[in-house]
Amino acid sequence: MRTLLLFLFSMSFATQAAVEAFEVGSSNTDQLPEGKEADGIIGDFILRNDHVTAVISGNQPLRRANMSTFYGTGGITPGCLYDLTLNKRQNDQLTIFAPGSQRGDISHIRIARAGGSGDDAVAEIEVVVAAERNKGLYKKHVYRLDSTSRGVLITTTYRNDSKEARRGSVDDYWKPSGKRGEFQGVRWIDAVDPADRGSYAAVWVNGQRRSGIASNPGSLSLKPGETATYKRFLAVANSPAAAVSEALVYASASNKLLVGHLKDPAGQPVNDATFEIRSGNEMLPGYPLGQGKFAVHLPAGEYGVRITDRGRTTVDRKVSLQGNQATVLSETLTALSGVALNITDAGGHSIPCKVQFSGLNGTETPNLGPQNRAHGCVDQWHSETGKFNVPLDPGTYRLVITRGIEHSHLEREVTVKAGEFAAVTGSLERLVNTTGWVSTDFHNHSTPSGDNQCGTDDRIINLAAEHIEFAPTTEHNRLYDWTPHIQKLGLTEHLRTIVGLELTGGGAGSHHNAFPLPTPNPYAQDGGAPVFQVDPRLNAIALQNHGGWDPDRWVHINHPNLTEKFWDRNLDGKADGGFTGYEKYINALESQNFRGNDILSTVPWKLYRRGTSESVREVREFIWLQMLNQGYRTRAIAVADAHSVYGNGVGGWRTYIPSSTDEPAKIDPDEIIRNAKAGRLMLTTGPFLEVTANGALPGSDITAKDGKVNLKVKIQCTDWVHINRVQVLVNGRQDPNLNITAEKNHKMFKKTPTVFETTFSLDLKEDTHLIVVAMGENADLKTGYGTSTNASLKPCAYINPIWVDTDGNGFQPNKDTLDWPLPLGRQDPAKIRALLKAKGN
Repeated sequence: MRTLLLFLFSMSFATQAAVEAFEVGSSNTDQLPEGKEADGIIGDFILRNDHVTAVISGNQPLRRANMSTFYGTGGITPGCLYDLTLNKRQNDQLTIFAPGSQRGDISHIRIARAGGSGDDAVAEIEVVVAAERNKGLYKKHVYRLDSTSRGVLITTTYRNDSKEARRGSVDDYWKPSGKRGEFQGVRWIDAVDPADRGSYAAVWVNGQRRSGIASNPGSLSLKPGETATYKRFLAVANSPAAAVSEALVYASASNKLLVGHLKDPAGQPVNDATFEIRSGNEMLPGYPLGQGKFAVHLPAGEYGVRITDRGRTTVDRKVSLQGNQATVLSETLTALSGVALNITDAGGHSIPCKVQFSGLNGTETPNLGPQNRAHGCVDQWHSETGKFNVPLDPGTYRLVITRGIEHSHLEREVTVKAGEFAAVTGSLERLVNTTGWVSTDFHNHSTPSGDNQCGTDDRIINLAAEHIEFAPTTEHNRLYDWTPHIQKLGLTEHLRTIVGLELTGGGAGSHHNAFPLPTPNPYAQDGGAPVFQVDPRLNAIALQNHGGWDPDRWVHINHPNLTEKFWDRNLDGKADGGFTGYEKYINALESQNFRGNDILSTVPWKLYRRGTSESVREVREFIWLQMLNQGYRTRAIAVADAHSVYGNGVGGWRTYIPSSTDEPAKIDPDEIIRNAKAGRLMLTTGPFLEVTANGALPGSDITAKDGKVNLKVKIQCTDWVHINRVQVLVNGRQDPNLNITAEKNHKMFKKTPTVFETTFSLDLKEDTHLIVVAMGENADLKTGYGTSTNASLKPCAYINPIWVDTDGNGFQPNKDTLDWPLPLGRQDPAKIRALLKAKGN
């Protein structure tokens, strides 16, 4: 074992004594901290010393960090800690720290102590919830920052002013939702993506600095007139180990110092490694601060240290922290190994792409990181450029490289040798000719939405790697603009966005996406977004008129409950017309949202299991066909509704829309919206389906008084997408004479890229809406998505209807309900199972 040298590490701990508290106004918004989860706005309060900046939310209407800090109308959180970051890093990863799970209205927030420049200067923000507005329980939270700490002391006082005993939990609620644990009595949470290098640690303390660690109070029990006070210190650092170290230093003076230096065989610092400190069953991860160095304070004792870095040999050491000198761990790690990729288009230009990795011949499939980041998500890597390196342990791997559903794919078997990077090169040819159409996705999310913590840059890379060309910004309940992220990543020529929003809430009010919307105000609550209403019509109207009415604004409903919206408003099983007139206020509905391939289903309900119970789900595609026959002209679109990169990522479903340019940077959003409103929409998981009826595109109204219609169909597929059936739906019904399968008509199905092309000569006897469906009934998308969820989808594409008037008096719907009554009420699984069985399904 390497000898452990004992000497003080050359790291600077010099500080300046300055601390302040102030309110954010319109003239000092530049003082707000930055970072992935930064949420400060005008009216909030800042605590700052030379090391850290904290933001405490102001007492403002509807104040919340984001939509899902706490759900519901009572989910506001004024008076809570929203941001805490190191000043040098400006890298806030904290969504909220709510002391005692604080939520709801507060009585006041004020600056109790403004700070100063002396060594003993202190700044404090006081938050009070009066007993009169809290059922007799008075609460006070004091956020205290001294001049030297890298964290905030939070003191909570409860006083029972009621005439009855009060009991309850005093547990804090804090987020991010990354890896978490406890070490030496200190709770810690890492960033969701450890590469973001932002971590937090909290410790209950007896008082101020060096007062000792207190036990977790757990619960509160106060008789009338009694008071209880609890204190905890919340630290911020670049890793859980560093944050725990800061918390321990604040709580106690008896800690010992472990310092380390990690370098490669050439003497260069290693900054991407993880060192895990182990004590009994407890584990604490840490990362070098820079130059391969780290320093952590821990109680005296014996510890194990494991140093890992994918592509290098793991190192295990034992250290003994004793005495007054630092224990130094200096390690030379093995040289890094992996793959060096250089992927281009057919013209030799570097392009965004995705790589899947699987181990071969006994090599384990690598775990490259959490599912919500682009650069290493489970067994995939999404890249904004074709030239990048991926560290891998020595072994043999199969790589599958793709860029969406228009390009070819590459498969490579690569052997990685220790200390070397294996070169992987190749070009992805654009096999599918989509000239005049662009690939769009109207519904996706990143961390500003609140219900996920996928980095916005990661979402943008995911979109580009899956070859989405137009994607409006649609964060939950927050006006936002992805454009700066696209520009920063150098993806302007690959992806276009505009400002939009998903207005989200519970109940019948539903979820709606809208764009374009006014420029976000980053210093206003929710960026200036409108407030959710319980009636979906009011939400659609508010979105249509937000910032002024816009004729080219798009509003659609997300993953709708069609029964509730159009036929049975209160779901009591009695037809009441739903939300009357609602269809006039929306431009489309999502018939495809991430999952499902049910456009050829012949039933309106699907049974599925949720945990141990059975539930019923609408077959939205079938009910949409019923709607069309009742006279609704509501358009259908397909979206990913992505909340992560791996799993619920982009790419499975998308919508193609005509465009006068094929260059994403030049896309005219107004043109896209006008074409979408005209129903010129093709929904797909892979096949590129082109259809005209007597020369007219999907969404068109045509007149054919003789009933003669030439329906031209052309289908292209890339080399990993396969279909075996083409079906024409005539007023929603599957005409057996217009059902072409590879089994019975194998000569009509060709190899890629043009896999099917024909003209159907139709002789229609009544007004008819026509939909063409392409399906790979025995296929999946595993080549393109590997182990991710989208792999289970079948290749599928269909168009929005072409409306054929056969008598010249305008299109008249036939009112056919497709052998099932229009849906009403909440469905009982047992009854639906029996009904499906009775109908032979």
